[in-house]
Amino acid sequence: MATFLYKLGRSAFRRRRLVALLWVALLAIAGVGAATAPTATSSSFSIPGTEAQRAFDLLEERFPGASADGATARVVYQAPAGQKMTDPANKAKVERTVADLKAGSKEIAQVVDPFAVNAVSQDGRTAYVSVAYKVNAMELSDASRDALKETGAKAQGQGLTVEIGGDALQSMPETGPGEVVGVVIAGFVLVVTFGSLVAAGLPLLTAIIGVGIGVSTITALASVLDLGSTTSTLAMMIGLAVGIDYALFIVSRYRAELAEGRAKEEAAGRAVGTAGSAVVFAGLTVVIALVGLAVVNIPMLTKMGVAAAGTVVIAVLIALTLIPALLGFAGDKVVGRKARKQLKAQAAAEGGEGAHGADGAGATVRPEGKPNAGTRWARFVIRRPLLVLLVGVLGLGAIAVPAASLEMGLPDDGVKPTSTTERRAYDLLSDGFGPGFNGPLLLVVDGDKAAADKAVSAVKGLDGVAAVTPPTPNKAGDTSMITVVPKDRPSSVATEQLVHDIRDATGDHVLVTGATAMNVDFSQKMNDALLPYLALVVGLAFLLLMVVFRSVLVPLKAALGFLLSVVAALGAVVAVFQWGWLGGLFGVEQTGPIMSMMPIFMVGVVFGLAMDYEVFLVTRMREAYVHGARPGEAIVDGFRHGARVVGAAAVIMIAVFSGFIGSSEQMVKMIGFGLAVAVLFDAFIVRMAIVPAVLALLGHTAWWLPKWLGRVLPNVDVEGEGLAAEGAAAGATTPGAGAGAETGTETETDMELVTNRR
Repeated sequence: MATFLYKLGRSAFRRRRLVALLWVALLAIAGVGAATAPTATSSSFSIPGTEAQRAFDLLEERFPGASADGATARVVYQAPAGQKMTDPANKAKVERTVADLKAGSKEIAQVVDPFAVNAVSQDGRTAYVSVAYKVNAMELSDASRDALKETGAKAQGQGLTVEIGGDALQSMPETGPGEVVGVVIAGFVLVVTFGSLVAAGLPLLTAIIGVGIGVSTITALASVLDLGSTTSTLAMMIGLAVGIDYALFIVSRYRAELAEGRAKEEAAGRAVGTAGSAVVFAGLTVVIALVGLAVVNIPMLTKMGVAAAGTVVIAVLIALTLIPALLGFAGDKVVGRKARKQLKAQAAAEGGEGAHGADGAGATVRPEGKPNAGTRWARFVIRRPLLVLLVGVLGLGAIAVPAASLEMGLPDDGVKPTSTTERRAYDLLSDGFGPGFNGPLLLVVDGDKAAADKAVSAVKGLDGVAAVTPPTPNKAGDTSMITVVPKDRPSSVATEQLVHDIRDATGDHVLVTGATAMNVDFSQKMNDALLPYLALVVGLAFLLLMVVFRSVLVPLKAALGFLLSVVAALGAVVAVFQWGWLGGLFGVEQTGPIMSMMPIFMVGVVFGLAMDYEVFLVTRMREAYVHGARPGEAIVDGFRHGARVVGAAAVIMIAVFSGFIGSSEQMVKMIGFGLAVAVLFDAFIVRMAIVPAVLALLGHTAWWLPKWLGRVLPNVDVEGEGLAAEGAAAGATTPGAGAGAETGTETETDMELVTNRR
C-alpha cells in the first residue's frame, strides 16, 4: 500500500493543476445539485420492533386520520392574581387564540378549546389550548412553527401570561458562535503548530472543501433517499474533524521529509506513502464506527451514520490527492519565513544546491542536541512507566466511577433554560395540573369495550397514576384509546417504571405509547444495542489495527485504552448533568437522565478520533522499530515526530466540541461537553501517557505476532519499507535532491536517520 500511495502522492504533486481542477469541479457539481434539489423535509422517525411503535402503527390502521404520532403543542394561559381563566374577558381572549390557531396552518389536525373539555386547573387560574398536527415533530414545516409562535406572541399582549410547550417547537439547533469560535481556535492552533499561515490554511481549506462536497451531496440526494434535514449534522461535524486531522498529518509529514533533505516531489510522495497509509486505516476505523450504527436498527441513525461515513471517505481521498497537489502550489511558503532563511543560509554554506537546496526547502531544522517537548515527555515516561501507568489508569478510573449510576432517557422541556417559553409552559402546567401532565401516556387497547374497561380498572390500581380517562373507541368498536396521567414528570425514573408496570398489568392486547413511552422504548433500544455495537466496532477495529501494526498486544492496548477514556467521559457527564456537580459552571439549570443516544454517539465519534491519534502516533514508533531502533528509542522517535501534531489535532477537536457547551439546548450542551472531555482524556492521558508507558513495560513483546498469524495477515507496509527502492530511483534522477541522494541509497539514508535518532 505504501508504494501505491507514494506513487499517488507524487503523481498528484506533479499534476497538481489537474487534481485541483477535478476537486473544484466536484465541489461545483455537488453545490449545483444541492441548490437545484427539492427541499427536503425532516425524515420520519420510527423505532422498529418497539411496543410504542407498534401502538402507533395500530392507531394508524384502526383510527385513520387521527395522526396519533403527530406533533403536539399546548398554548398555556395563566390569569393574573385575583382573576380566573373562566372570566368572560379572559375566556374571549382564549377563544380568539383558538380561532387564530385553526387558521394558522394546513398541517393542523385539531385545536381543542379548553373550556369545551374542562382543561382548566382547579384554582381556575391556568388553562391550555391543545393543538394536534397531522405530521410528527420532525416533519413539521417551519411555516407551521412560525404560525404557532406568532399566535402565542399575539396572545401575550392581552394581559395574560402565555407560554407555548410541546414537541411542535422542536427544531435542530442553528449554527451559533460556538462553531465559529472552534474554527478560529483551530486556525490559531495550526498557525502555532506550523509557524506558517500557508501550512495552517491547507488543513482548514481542504476540510471545508471535503465537508462542502459531502454535505452538498447529502442535500442533493435528501429528497430521493429520504435522508432528511438532520442527516447532514453528524456528517458536517465528523467531516470537519477528520478532514483537519488527516490533512494535518500529511502536511506535518511532508515538512518532516523536507527537513530530511528530500526534494519536494519526493517529500510529497513519501508523506502520502507513510502518513497517508495511517490516514487510510484511521479513516477505515471511523467508517466502521459510523456504518456500525446500523446495529441499533433505527433508520434515522443508520442514514446519519452512512452519510457521515461517506464524508469521511471524501476526507481521506482529499488528504491523499488534493493535499499533495496544494503542497505543490505552496512551494517554499509551506514553512515559516524564519525557517526558509535558515535553510537558505545552510544551503549556501554547503555550496549551493545541497541537501536542502531550493527544491528541497523544508521545515524547521532542529539541532539534534535540543529535544522537543514530545521527546522530553517520552523519555520521562520511559524512565517511570509504571508510575505514569498507575496515575493515568487510577485517575481515569476515579473519574469513571459516576458512570455506574448512569440513568438514560430523553430530556424533556423541564431541563431547558427558564428563559425559554417551553420551560415556562412546562412549569405552568406542572403547577396547575401536576408534573405528570407534561407527559401523558396513551394506551391502545386491541379489543372491545369490555377489554378497555378492564384495562382502565387495572391501571387505576397502580402506584404513580394521577388520572385515567374513559376509553375512546373507534367506529368499529374493536380498538380504544385511554389516556393515563402519571404523578411524576415525564423523564423521571418513577414514570419509566410506571410504563413497565402498566405493560405488566394489562397484557399483550394493551399497548403503551405516547412521547413518554416512546422515549422509554428508545432508551431501552439504545441500551440493548450498546454491547453489540461495541463488540462490532472494537472487534473489527482490532483486526484492522492488527494488520496495520502486525502485533496482537498493541491493538489490544488501543482498544482497552479507548474504552477507559469513554467510560471516564461518561462518568464526567453523569457527574455534571445527572448529579449536578459543577452544573453552574456549565450552565446546567436542571439535572436529569443522560440522553439515551449519548453512550453510542460518544463511542462512534470518539472511537474514530482516538484511532486517528493511535494510528498516527504508533505507526511512527513502528516505523522506527522496524528500521532497527530499540523499543524505547522507537517510542521517543514516535513522540519526537508525532506528539506535537497529535496534540494540536486534539486541541482543535476539544475547542470545536467545547463551543457547543454554550448552547441553550441541554442535549447539545451535553454532547459538546461529553465529546470534549472524551477527546481530552483519550488524547492526553491514554495516547500520550498510558500508551507509551505500556509499550515501555512490554518492550519487544509489544510487537509480538505469532508466526502463523503473520503468514495469514496481509502485509500492508504502513512503515514504508517498500519505498526504499522507489526513493533510491527518485533520488538518482530528481533535480535538487542533493548530494546525499546522489551518493547513497534510500536504505542508507534511513539507517543514518535511525542512527541520528539514537
